[in-house]
Amino acid sequence: MTHEDRTEAELRHLRRCVELAAEAVDAGDEPYGSVLVGADGRVLAEDRNRVATAGDATRHPEFTLARWAAENLTEQDRAAATVFTSGEHCPMCAAAHGWVGLGRIVYVSSAEQTTAWLVELGLPAAPVRALPVRDVVPGLAVEGPVPGLAEEVRELHRRSHRRGSGG
Repeated sequence: MTHEDRTEAELRHLRRCVELAAEAVDAGDEPYGSVLVGADGRVLAEDRNRVATAGDATRHPEFTLARWAAENLTEQDRAAATVFTSGEHCPMCAAAHGWVGLGRIVYVSSAEQTTAWLVELGLPAAPVRALPVRDVVPGLAVEGPVPGLAEEVRELHRRSHRRGSGG
């Protein structure tokens, strides 16, 4: 699905993810934000990266939303939900997504893009290799990246790492 094919509601959710990512940067974290949306289009939960502020490397928004979904949604509701996110899930978050049985993922920027941006910034490799979500959860409906919005996320990464935030 191309950027032009996205519905206005999907673009609104994706823009909210970028807003949450900016909030994370403003709080001293890396730029990640995610929104969990039910089959009816209603926002069920949202979060932003809290790795640096919580001192916990598992405080990724996608992981938090998977936990929330497991505690608050039926199996059927989880499968019908969509996770919109500023960046493609890391392997930890993809595994949580798969184990909890969440549905579709729509991401703004890919793991491949993020890896390239971090190399451009001269940053060391992450302790966990970036993999496409489909390599971790085969058969899952995954869509992205989203041109235009991905450039906004790239700039947030630059801003985040210029300030030297962790996460």
